[in-house]
Amino acid sequence: MDREKRTGEISPAAAVVGSTGGGKSALALAICERHGGELVSVDSMQVYRTMDIGTAKPTKEEQARVRHHMIDVCAPDTPYSAADYAPAALAAARAIAGRGNLPVFCGGTGLYLQSLIENITFSDAAVSSEELRRE
Repeated sequence: MDREKRTGEISPAAAVVGSTGGGKSALALAICERHGGELVSVDSMQVYRTMDIGTAKPTKEEQARVRHHMIDVCAPDTPYSAADYAPAALAAARAIAGRGNLPVFCGGTGLYLQSLIENITFSDAAVSSEELRRE
């Protein structure tokens, strides 16, 4: 689908992005609570189940306050990339908007958000090529 249509599908939406320790999560939670939002993680490590230490994964209490998406989606030994993230996050955002809620993207993995917003296409060969990855 073309870029304009894809980004329009998740409008309106909010994004809280930035470096580690900048208070993104607290701000995103406040936005969600104030504006009826659901949080979509934009973090390359929070997608992995059992990787709770060092990932600043939301606590059970935070997850109880606001519905979270794109957290604990795969096993730690499963390769996961921006090519996997973009369609899954877009589906989450569509579902959130379909419930009449505001998708609030939060995290520091810029390529994940960029792949979603700018409709970046990753070729299957590039994603799966070990030789290309080594380069």
